[in-house]
Amino acid sequence: MKTLKFSVLFSIIAFSVNAHAFPKQQRVPGGIAIIPLSSESPLIHYQQQRVLSVQQGSRWLAIIGIPLSAKPGEQQLMLQSGPINFQLQAKDYPAQYITLKKTPKNKRMINPNPLDMERISREKKTLSSALATWSEKTPTVDFILPTQGRLSSPFGLKRYFNKQARKPHSGLDIAAPTGTDVVAPADATVIDVGNYFFNGNTILLDHGQGLISGYFHLSKTQVKIGDKLQQGEKIGEVGATGRVTGPHLHWNVYLNRSKVDPSLFISDYMQHIQATNKE
Repeated sequence: MKTLKFSVLFSIIAFSVNAHAFPKQQRVPGGIAIIPLSSESPLIHYQQQRVLSVQQGSRWLAIIGIPLSAKPGEQQLMLQSGPINFQLQAKDYPAQYITLKKTPKNKRMINPNPLDMERISREKKTLSSALATWSEKTPTVDFILPTQGRLSSPFGLKRYFNKQARKPHSGLDIAAPTGTDVVAPADATVIDVGNYFFNGNTILLDHGQGLISGYFHLSKTQVKIGDKLQQGEKIGEVGATGRVTGPHLHWNVYLNRSKVDPSLFISDYMQHIQATNKE
């Protein structure tokens, strides 16, 4: 198993991108598959979840989020006219080992007590309900970065807290000083604002057709449920609430209720990181 070293951290600067139609395709666990369809937009499902579809000229494309738990090999997209099969490749994500100082709070963050577990259970239901949101609007699938900072943890890492295995890293961590602005990466509607045990101060945005983004560990939230947002509009500020080792934004993107790599929605993401890393 690969281990990722973080002695050198990449600089990320929030930037506007030239509009393009679709996110980057990576047919791997945690990635995105883009499947051409017939000339008529069908009702599409993958793993019993409805799938986003967008029009390209006279045809339609299904944009499918692949969960990290998916097994490599043949996958099946279900249409009203019948199934479409596609192949999923394997991807070996590196490992990250995080040491939390042995404070009473951090001890609970590693091994929650019974009252904490009751709270966590309630919060899972709230989050699950928000992530089930489906709106028929066609989303913008070309995002801007939501904050300025450096990439402290990429998507998909196999994570260990104080040598105890935890779920893989489900988003991008962008380290920045407390109070740094966080903005909407695309037009959206606010569907959840709250404070959660692990996630701290949290905002969830609905971009349309099951494309949802999440913003965690915020110091401040500046929106309320139901607010309509435009790309680049401020929603909150970077913080260190919840389970953290320092101030940063944890940014999730969900597609058909699967957590996928947010960088796939940013034009020229890797080229930008490579360029800023040389500065």
